[in-house]
Amino acid sequence: MDPFELTGRARTHIEQLDEPRVALHRDAVAPFLALRAAAAEEGIDVRPYSAFRDFAAQVEIWNRKFRGERPLYDRDGNVRDHASLSAEEIVEAILVWSAVPGASRHHWGSEIDVFDAAALPADYRVKLLPEEYAPDGIFAKLADWMKANLQRFAFFRPYDSDRGGVYPEPWHISYQPVSVPALTALSPDVIAQALQDTQVLGKEMVLARLPEIWRQYVVNVSPATQLAFHEPDSEDS
Repeated sequence: MDPFELTGRARTHIEQLDEPRVALHRDAVAPFLALRAAAAEEGIDVRPYSAFRDFAAQVEIWNRKFRGERPLYDRDGNVRDHASLSAEEIVEAILVWSAVPGASRHHWGSEIDVFDAAALPADYRVKLLPEEYAPDGIFAKLADWMKANLQRFAFFRPYDSDRGGVYPEPWHISYQPVSVPALTALSPDVIAQALQDTQVLGKEMVLARLPEIWRQYVVNVSPATQLAFHEPDSEDS
Protein backbone atom coordinates (compact mmCIF):
# COMPACT_ATOMS: atom_id res chain seq x y z
CA MET A 1 0.00 0.00 0.00
CA ASP A 2 1.13 3.54 -0.69
CA PRO A 3 1.02 6.29 1.98
CA PHE A 4 -2.48 7.40 0.93
CA GLU A 5 -3.87 3.87 1.25
CA LEU A 6 -2.02 3.29 4.54
CA THR A 7 -3.62 6.38 6.08
CA GLY A 8 -7.13 5.98 4.69
CA ARG A 9 -6.88 8.90 2.28
CA ALA A 10 -7.45 6.54 -0.67
CA ARG A 11 -9.50 3.39 -1.10
CA THR A 12 -7.94 1.95 -4.24
CA HIS A 13 -7.07 -1.19 -2.24
CA ILE A 14 -10.66 -1.74 -1.08
CA GLU A 15 -13.42 -4.00 -2.39
CA GLN A 16 -17.06 -3.43 -1.39
CA LEU A 17 -19.23 -6.47 -0.64
CA ASP A 18 -23.01 -6.48 -0.51
CA GLU A 19 -23.51 -9.65 1.59
CA PRO A 20 -22.41 -9.18 4.18
CA ARG A 21 -22.27 -5.41 3.71
CA VAL A 22 -18.60 -4.68 4.31
CA ALA A 23 -15.60 -2.98 2.69
CA LEU A 24 -12.33 -4.92 2.86
CA HIS A 25 -8.88 -5.03 1.36
CA ARG A 26 -9.24 -7.05 -1.83
CA ASP A 27 -6.87 -9.74 -0.52
CA ALA A 28 -8.90 -10.21 2.68
CA VAL A 29 -12.25 -10.83 0.98
CA ALA A 30 -11.98 -14.56 0.21
CA PRO A 31 -10.39 -15.48 3.56
CA PHE A 32 -13.08 -13.59 5.48
CA LEU A 33 -15.88 -15.26 3.53
CA ALA A 34 -14.26 -18.65 4.18
CA LEU A 35 -14.04 -17.81 7.90
CA ARG A 36 -17.73 -16.88 7.95
CA ALA A 37 -18.69 -20.12 6.20
CA ALA A 38 -16.74 -22.21 8.70
CA ALA A 39 -18.27 -20.40 11.67
CA ALA A 40 -21.75 -20.84 10.20
CA GLU A 41 -21.27 -24.62 10.39
CA GLU A 42 -21.05 -24.14 14.18
CA GLY A 43 -24.19 -21.99 14.33
CA ILE A 44 -22.27 -18.69 14.50
CA ASP A 45 -23.21 -15.83 12.18
CA VAL A 46 -20.03 -13.72 12.00
CA ARG A 47 -21.09 -10.22 11.05
CA PRO A 48 -18.89 -7.15 10.54
CA TYR A 49 -19.68 -4.22 12.80
CA SER A 50 -16.89 -2.12 11.31
CA ALA A 51 -14.16 -2.76 8.75
CA PHE A 52 -12.53 -0.30 6.35
CA ARG A 53 -12.71 3.24 7.68
CA ASP A 54 -11.35 6.17 5.72
CA PHE A 55 -9.40 9.09 7.10
CA ALA A 56 -12.40 11.44 7.21
CA ALA A 57 -14.46 8.94 9.21
CA GLN A 58 -11.61 8.51 11.71
CA VAL A 59 -11.35 12.30 12.07
CA GLU A 60 -15.08 12.42 12.84
CA ILE A 61 -14.75 9.74 15.54
CA TRP A 62 -11.70 11.45 17.07
CA ASN A 63 -13.18 14.95 17.06
CA ARG A 64 -16.52 13.86 18.50
CA LYS A 65 -14.73 12.11 21.37
CA PHE A 66 -12.46 15.12 21.88
CA ARG A 67 -15.50 17.42 22.13
CA GLY A 68 -17.32 15.05 24.47
CA GLU A 69 -20.02 14.16 21.95
CA ARG A 70 -19.12 10.47 22.19
CA PRO A 71 -18.30 8.73 25.48
CA LEU A 72 -14.80 7.99 26.71
CA TYR A 73 -14.35 4.68 28.55
CA ASP A 74 -11.90 3.31 31.07
CA ARG A 75 -10.41 -0.17 30.70
CA ASP A 76 -13.47 -1.75 32.33
CA GLY A 77 -15.90 -0.11 29.91
CA ASN A 78 -17.08 2.52 32.40
CA VAL A 79 -17.83 5.98 31.04
CA ARG A 80 -15.34 8.66 32.09
CA ASP A 81 -16.29 12.23 33.02
CA HIS A 82 -15.19 14.23 29.99
CA ALA A 83 -15.64 17.58 31.77
CA SER A 84 -13.12 16.65 34.47
CA LEU A 85 -10.32 15.81 32.00
CA SER A 86 -7.62 18.13 30.69
CA ALA A 87 -6.95 18.25 26.95
CA GLU A 88 -3.91 15.99 27.44
CA GLU A 89 -6.02 13.52 29.45
CA ILE A 90 -8.70 13.55 26.75
CA VAL A 91 -6.11 12.65 24.10
CA GLU A 92 -4.86 9.80 26.31
CA ALA A 93 -8.40 8.58 26.96
CA ILE A 94 -9.20 8.53 23.25
CA LEU A 95 -6.01 6.67 22.35
CA VAL A 96 -6.78 3.62 24.46
CA TRP A 97 -9.89 2.91 22.36
CA SER A 98 -9.52 4.88 19.11
CA ALA A 99 -6.55 5.57 16.85
CA VAL A 100 -5.21 8.90 15.72
CA PRO A 101 -6.54 9.60 12.20
CA GLY A 102 -4.00 8.21 9.77
CA ALA A 103 -2.80 5.62 12.30
CA SER A 104 -5.90 3.42 12.41
CA ARG A 105 -5.49 -0.19 11.31
CA HIS A 106 -9.00 0.10 9.89
CA HIS A 107 -7.59 2.26 7.08
CA TRP A 108 -6.00 -0.86 5.60
CA GLY A 109 -9.16 -2.90 5.05
CA SER A 110 -7.54 -5.82 6.85
CA GLU A 111 -9.29 -5.17 10.18
CA ILE A 112 -12.82 -6.24 11.05
CA ASP A 113 -14.79 -5.74 14.26
CA VAL A 114 -17.10 -8.75 14.42
CA PHE A 115 -20.09 -9.99 16.41
CA ASP A 116 -22.36 -13.02 16.28
CA ALA A 117 -25.72 -12.07 14.80
CA ALA A 118 -27.09 -15.52 15.68
CA ALA A 119 -26.62 -14.76 19.39
CA LEU A 120 -28.51 -11.46 19.38
CA PRO A 121 -31.72 -11.22 21.41
CA ALA A 122 -34.49 -9.14 19.91
CA ASP A 123 -33.78 -5.39 20.06
CA TYR A 124 -30.26 -5.91 21.45
CA ARG A 125 -27.81 -3.17 20.50
CA VAL A 126 -24.20 -4.31 20.07
CA LYS A 127 -21.85 -2.25 22.27
CA LEU A 128 -18.45 -3.76 21.40
CA LEU A 129 -17.33 -3.92 25.01
CA PRO A 130 -15.18 -6.68 26.58
CA GLU A 131 -18.05 -7.87 28.76
CA GLU A 132 -19.91 -9.10 25.66
CA TYR A 133 -17.04 -11.46 24.76
CA ALA A 134 -16.34 -12.66 28.31
CA PRO A 135 -17.08 -16.30 29.28
CA ASP A 136 -20.55 -15.27 30.46
CA GLY A 137 -21.09 -12.67 27.72
CA ILE A 138 -23.51 -12.71 24.83
CA PHE A 139 -20.71 -13.41 22.32
CA ALA A 140 -18.79 -15.96 24.39
CA LYS A 141 -19.37 -18.70 21.79
CA LEU A 142 -17.92 -16.48 19.07
CA ALA A 143 -14.93 -15.56 21.25
CA ASP A 144 -14.16 -19.24 21.92
CA TRP A 145 -14.54 -20.14 18.25
CA MET A 146 -12.21 -17.34 17.15
CA LYS A 147 -9.58 -18.35 19.67
CA ALA A 148 -9.57 -21.86 18.24
CA ASN A 149 -9.98 -21.07 14.53
CA LEU A 150 -8.74 -17.65 13.45
CA GLN A 151 -5.28 -18.90 12.51
CA ARG A 152 -6.77 -21.32 9.97
CA PHE A 153 -7.72 -18.31 7.86
CA ALA A 154 -4.64 -16.13 8.60
CA PHE A 155 -6.56 -13.86 10.95
CA PHE A 156 -5.41 -12.94 14.45
CA ARG A 157 -6.38 -10.55 17.24
CA PRO A 158 -3.88 -7.67 17.48
CA TYR A 159 -5.40 -6.45 20.75
CA ASP A 160 -5.68 -9.80 22.50
CA SER A 161 -4.26 -8.58 25.81
CA ASP A 162 -3.36 -5.39 27.66
CA ARG A 163 0.14 -4.35 26.60
CA GLY A 164 -0.12 -0.85 28.03
CA GLY A 165 -1.49 0.62 24.80
CA VAL A 166 -4.88 0.00 23.24
CA TYR A 167 -7.17 -1.85 25.61
CA PRO A 168 -7.99 -5.47 24.72
CA GLU A 169 -10.53 -5.72 21.89
CA PRO A 170 -11.71 -9.34 21.58
CA TRP A 171 -13.96 -8.35 18.66
CA HIS A 172 -11.14 -6.98 16.50
CA ILE A 173 -9.63 -9.41 13.98
CA SER A 174 -6.86 -8.71 11.50
CA TYR A 175 -5.88 -10.38 8.22
CA GLN A 176 -2.18 -10.91 8.82
CA PRO A 177 -0.88 -11.12 5.20
CA VAL A 178 -2.09 -7.54 4.68
CA SER A 179 -1.76 -6.00 8.14
CA VAL A 180 1.80 -7.09 8.96
CA PRO A 181 3.36 -5.42 5.88
CA ALA A 182 1.11 -2.39 6.39
CA LEU A 183 2.25 -1.94 9.97
CA THR A 184 5.88 -2.19 8.86
CA ALA A 185 5.28 0.54 6.27
CA LEU A 186 3.37 2.90 8.59
CA SER A 187 5.89 5.26 10.20
CA PRO A 188 5.46 8.37 12.36
CA ASP A 189 6.46 10.46 9.33
CA VAL A 190 3.70 8.91 7.21
CA ILE A 191 1.13 9.62 9.94
CA ALA A 192 2.42 13.19 10.42
CA GLN A 193 2.11 13.91 6.71
CA ALA A 194 -1.50 12.72 6.76
CA LEU A 195 -2.29 15.00 9.71
CA GLN A 196 -0.92 18.15 8.10
CA ASP A 197 -3.57 20.66 7.02
CA THR A 198 -6.38 18.79 8.78
CA GLN A 199 -8.89 19.84 11.41
CA VAL A 200 -8.02 17.10 13.91
CA LEU A 201 -8.67 18.47 17.40
CA GLY A 202 -5.63 18.35 19.65
CA LYS A 203 -3.44 17.91 16.58
CA GLU A 204 -0.47 19.85 17.96
CA MET A 205 -0.40 17.66 21.08
CA VAL A 206 -0.61 14.55 18.94
CA LEU A 207 2.18 15.68 16.60
CA ALA A 208 4.42 16.55 19.55
CA ARG A 209 3.92 13.06 20.97
CA LEU A 210 3.76 11.14 17.71
CA PRO A 211 6.90 8.97 18.13
CA GLU A 212 5.67 7.96 21.61
CA ILE A 213 2.11 7.37 20.36
CA TRP A 214 3.47 5.24 17.52
CA ARG A 215 5.46 3.06 19.93
CA GLN A 216 2.72 2.70 22.55
CA TYR A 217 -0.47 2.57 20.49
CA VAL A 218 0.43 1.68 16.89
CA VAL A 219 3.14 -0.99 16.89
CA ASN A 220 2.42 -2.27 20.40
CA VAL A 221 0.20 -5.17 19.29
CA SER A 222 0.16 -8.95 19.38
CA PRO A 223 3.29 -10.22 17.61
CA ALA A 224 2.93 -11.84 14.22
CA THR A 225 2.91 -15.61 14.30
CA GLN A 226 3.60 -18.29 11.74
CA LEU A 227 0.11 -19.06 10.54
CA ALA A 228 -0.97 -22.23 8.79
CA PHE A 229 -4.06 -20.83 7.18
CA HIS A 230 -6.83 -22.33 5.09
CA GLU A 231 -6.54 -21.65 1.36
CA PRO A 232 -10.06 -20.82 0.14
CA ASP A 233 -11.29 -23.07 -2.64
CA SER A 234 -13.82 -22.23 -5.31
CA GLU A 235 -16.78 -23.05 -3.05
CA ASP A 236 -15.49 -20.72 -0.33
CA SER A 237 -15.14 -17.81 -2.72
